[in-house]
Amino acid sequence: MPEQQERAADTRSEADQGLRASTPPDSFSLVHEWVIDSLTELAGLRRSLQQALVTSRRAAVDGLSRTPDLMVLVASELATNALRHGRPPTIVRLLADGDGWLLDVADHGVDTAPVLAGVREPGEGGFGLAIARKLALDVGWYATGTTKHVWAVFADTSPADGDAEPADPAPTA
Repeated sequence: MPEQQERAADTRSEADQGLRASTPPDSFSLVHEWVIDSLTELAGLRRSLQQALVTSRRAAVDGLSRTPDLMVLVASELATNALRHGRPPTIVRLLADGDGWLLDVADHGVDTAPVLAGVREPGEGGFGLAIARKLALDVGWYATGTTKHVWAVFADTSPADGDAEPADPAPTA
């Protein structure tokens, strides 16, 4: 019975689905960039990103609440996806504008599109993009001739604080 209740609460599709293809807003400016080549570098990325967010002038003035923690989680998930399913190097960029933050995670596997995992058994993974869509205001992806980018936008306050609404969980074509 508990397994049926868990399945009933899971709103994902039974089948894998594509992520919405679109470019992020162009109002963001680069704050910091990291290049990583292996999963062993993720801990350093998380520490450095957290530090960059917390020590930024905007964080000190605006009080980002839980947003840095949420962004570090999403960056880690997207970078893990890029390392596992793309081609190195993985490039993680933090950008900012007057209203929020943009995470852009790129790899060189332009021949594969990001996939939102359908319902899977526990331990099978596949939740990174679902987590990003739940925690970010907007999520999308695009490719250039040599690079695939998955991006997520965050407000200066976190959705958990009630000041922002996360991305619509329903996929769009």
